[in-house]
Amino acid sequence: MARAPVRRNLRPRASRTSLAARARGIALAIFDVDGVMTDGRIYLGESGEEMKAFNVLDGHGIKMLRESGIEVAILSGRRARCVERRAGELGIKHVIQGAGEKLPVFHALLETLRLKPDQAFYMGDDLVDLPVLMACGLSFTVPDAPAEVRRSVHQVTRRRGGEGAVRDACETLMRLRANKAEASGRIGG
Repeated sequence: MARAPVRRNLRPRASRTSLAARARGIALAIFDVDGVMTDGRIYLGESGEEMKAFNVLDGHGIKMLRESGIEVAILSGRRARCVERRAGELGIKHVIQGAGEKLPVFHALLETLRLKPDQAFYMGDDLVDLPVLMACGLSFTVPDAPAEVRRSVHQVTRRRGGEGAVRDACETLMRLRANKAEASGRIGG
Protein backbone atom coordinates (compact mmCIF):
# COMPACT_ATOMS: atom_id res chain seq x y z
CA MET A 1 0.00 0.00 0.00
CA ALA A 2 1.37 3.45 -0.96
CA ARG A 3 1.96 5.90 1.86
CA ALA A 4 0.99 9.55 1.71
CA PRO A 5 3.99 11.90 1.45
CA VAL A 6 5.17 13.28 4.77
CA ARG A 7 4.86 17.06 5.15
CA ARG A 8 7.62 18.43 7.34
CA ASN A 9 7.22 21.91 8.82
CA LEU A 10 5.19 22.98 5.84
CA ARG A 11 2.48 25.58 6.19
CA PRO A 12 -0.85 25.30 4.45
CA ARG A 13 -1.56 27.97 1.85
CA ALA A 14 -3.06 30.96 3.56
CA SER A 15 -6.60 32.21 3.10
CA ARG A 16 -7.17 35.72 1.72
CA THR A 17 -8.11 36.93 5.22
CA SER A 18 -4.97 35.62 6.86
CA LEU A 19 -2.88 36.99 3.98
CA ALA A 20 -4.35 40.46 4.51
CA ALA A 21 -3.71 40.23 8.24
CA ARG A 22 -0.11 39.21 7.62
CA ALA A 23 0.39 41.89 4.96
CA ARG A 24 -0.81 44.64 7.27
CA GLY A 25 2.29 44.33 9.45
CA ILE A 26 4.89 44.07 6.67
CA ALA A 27 7.54 46.81 6.85
CA LEU A 28 10.28 45.08 4.82
CA ALA A 29 10.12 43.11 1.54
CA ILE A 30 13.15 40.95 0.75
CA PHE A 31 13.75 39.36 -2.63
CA ASP A 32 16.11 36.62 -3.77
CA VAL A 33 17.66 37.31 -7.18
CA ASP A 34 18.27 34.20 -9.31
CA GLY A 35 14.96 32.55 -10.16
CA VAL A 36 12.92 35.39 -8.62
CA MET A 37 14.14 38.74 -10.00
CA THR A 38 15.66 36.89 -12.96
CA ASP A 39 14.81 33.70 -14.82
CA GLY A 40 17.72 31.97 -13.13
CA ARG A 41 20.02 31.98 -16.13
CA ILE A 42 23.54 33.37 -15.73
CA TYR A 43 25.34 34.85 -18.72
CA LEU A 44 29.13 34.97 -18.60
CA GLY A 45 30.96 37.47 -20.79
CA GLU A 46 34.32 36.89 -22.47
CA SER A 47 36.17 38.69 -19.66
CA GLY A 48 34.31 36.72 -16.97
CA GLU A 49 31.68 39.31 -16.06
CA GLU A 50 28.34 37.92 -14.98
CA MET A 51 25.18 39.27 -16.59
CA LYS A 52 21.54 38.77 -15.72
CA ALA A 53 18.31 39.93 -17.36
CA PHE A 54 15.95 41.87 -15.09
CA ASN A 55 12.29 42.51 -15.94
CA VAL A 56 11.26 46.17 -16.11
CA LEU A 57 7.80 45.30 -14.74
CA ASP A 58 9.45 43.91 -11.60
CA GLY A 59 11.48 47.08 -11.21
CA HIS A 60 8.39 49.25 -11.38
CA GLY A 61 6.66 46.99 -8.86
CA ILE A 62 9.56 47.44 -6.45
CA LYS A 63 9.44 51.22 -6.91
CA MET A 64 5.70 51.22 -6.17
CA LEU A 65 6.27 49.06 -3.12
CA ARG A 66 8.91 51.46 -1.80
CA GLU A 67 6.59 54.44 -2.47
CA SER A 68 3.90 52.69 -0.43
CA GLY A 69 6.22 52.82 2.58
CA ILE A 70 7.72 49.35 2.54
CA GLU A 71 11.52 49.06 2.75
CA VAL A 72 13.02 46.70 0.14
CA ALA A 73 16.10 44.48 0.37
CA ILE A 74 17.88 41.90 -1.75
CA LEU A 75 19.23 38.68 -0.21
CA SER A 76 21.15 36.48 -2.64
CA GLY A 77 23.43 33.49 -2.32
CA ARG A 78 25.50 34.62 -5.32
CA ARG A 79 27.53 37.78 -5.93
CA ALA A 80 27.26 39.86 -9.08
CA ARG A 81 28.03 43.52 -9.76
CA CYS A 82 24.97 43.77 -11.99
CA VAL A 83 22.77 43.08 -8.94
CA GLU A 84 24.29 46.06 -7.13
CA ARG A 85 23.73 48.23 -10.19
CA ARG A 86 20.10 47.15 -10.55
CA ALA A 87 19.49 47.69 -6.83
CA GLY A 88 20.93 51.20 -7.14
CA GLU A 89 18.61 51.97 -10.07
CA LEU A 90 15.65 50.86 -7.95
CA GLY A 91 16.71 52.68 -4.79
CA ILE A 92 17.25 49.49 -2.81
CA LYS A 93 19.59 50.31 0.08
CA HIS A 94 19.97 46.86 1.61
CA VAL A 95 21.77 44.51 -0.80
CA ILE A 96 23.23 41.36 0.71
CA GLN A 97 25.03 39.00 -1.65
CA GLY A 98 27.09 35.86 -1.13
CA ALA A 99 24.89 34.65 1.72
CA GLY A 100 25.64 30.94 2.01
CA GLU A 101 23.17 30.54 4.85
CA LYS A 102 20.41 33.07 4.50
CA LEU A 103 18.64 32.71 7.85
CA PRO A 104 21.39 34.28 10.02
CA VAL A 105 21.72 37.12 7.49
CA PHE A 106 17.93 37.59 7.54
CA HIS A 107 17.97 37.90 11.34
CA ALA A 108 20.93 40.30 11.24
CA LEU A 109 19.10 42.53 8.74
CA LEU A 110 16.01 42.53 10.94
CA GLU A 111 18.11 43.45 13.95
CA THR A 112 19.73 46.33 12.03
CA LEU A 113 16.30 47.63 11.00
CA ARG A 114 14.79 46.90 14.43
CA LEU A 115 12.09 44.70 12.97
CA LYS A 116 10.56 41.39 13.98
CA PRO A 117 10.35 38.39 11.62
CA ASP A 118 6.59 38.81 11.23
CA GLN A 119 7.22 42.31 9.81
CA ALA A 120 9.20 40.84 6.90
CA PHE A 121 8.04 39.51 3.55
CA TYR A 122 10.40 37.17 1.67
CA MET A 123 10.28 35.82 -1.86
CA GLY A 124 12.60 32.95 -2.73
CA ASP A 125 12.52 30.06 -5.16
CA ASP A 126 14.69 27.21 -3.94
CA LEU A 127 15.39 24.89 -1.03
CA VAL A 128 18.14 27.20 0.32
CA ASP A 129 15.41 29.82 0.81
CA LEU A 130 13.18 27.58 2.96
CA PRO A 131 14.56 28.67 6.36
CA VAL A 132 13.80 32.33 5.61
CA LEU A 133 10.49 31.51 3.90
CA MET A 134 9.45 29.69 7.08
CA ALA A 135 10.72 32.40 9.46
CA CYS A 136 9.19 35.51 7.89
CA GLY A 137 5.70 36.89 8.33
CA LEU A 138 4.63 36.49 4.69
CA SER A 139 6.29 34.35 2.01
CA PHE A 140 5.89 34.03 -1.74
CA THR A 141 7.52 31.89 -4.41
CA VAL A 142 7.32 31.31 -8.15
CA PRO A 143 5.36 28.53 -9.90
CA ASP A 144 8.47 26.67 -11.07
CA ALA A 145 9.97 26.43 -7.56
CA PRO A 146 10.41 22.91 -6.14
CA ALA A 147 7.19 21.39 -4.77
CA GLU A 148 8.43 21.55 -1.18
CA VAL A 149 9.00 25.29 -1.53
CA ARG A 150 5.60 25.87 -3.16
CA ARG A 151 3.89 23.96 -0.34
CA SER A 152 5.79 25.93 2.31
CA VAL A 153 4.86 29.47 1.32
CA HIS A 154 1.78 31.59 1.79
CA GLN A 155 1.38 32.41 -1.90
CA VAL A 156 2.69 31.29 -5.31
CA THR A 157 2.79 33.97 -8.01
CA ARG A 158 1.17 33.46 -11.40
CA ARG A 159 4.27 34.50 -13.32
CA ARG A 160 7.70 32.89 -13.25
CA GLY A 161 10.93 34.43 -12.03
CA GLY A 162 12.25 37.10 -14.37
CA GLU A 163 8.87 37.23 -16.12
CA GLY A 164 6.99 39.55 -13.76
CA ALA A 165 6.79 37.39 -10.62
CA VAL A 166 8.18 40.19 -8.46
CA ARG A 167 5.61 42.60 -9.91
CA ASP A 168 2.85 40.08 -9.04
CA ALA A 169 4.15 39.86 -5.48
CA CYS A 170 4.46 43.64 -5.07
CA GLU A 171 0.96 44.28 -6.40
CA THR A 172 -0.52 41.51 -4.25
CA LEU A 173 1.20 42.82 -1.13
CA MET A 174 0.03 46.40 -1.77
CA ARG A 175 -3.52 45.23 -2.58
CA LEU A 176 -3.71 43.13 0.58
CA ARG A 177 -2.50 46.06 2.69
CA ALA A 178 -4.95 48.47 1.01
CA ASN A 179 -7.89 46.11 1.49
CA LYS A 180 -7.08 45.72 5.16
CA ALA A 181 -6.68 49.49 5.62
CA GLU A 182 -9.93 50.12 3.71
CA ALA A 183 -11.80 47.61 5.89
CA SER A 184 -10.64 49.43 9.03
CA GLY A 185 -11.65 52.85 7.66
CA ARG A 186 -8.16 54.30 7.23
CA ILE A 187 -8.38 54.98 3.50
CA GLY A 188 -11.10 55.86 1.09
CA GLY A 189 -13.54 58.73 0.52
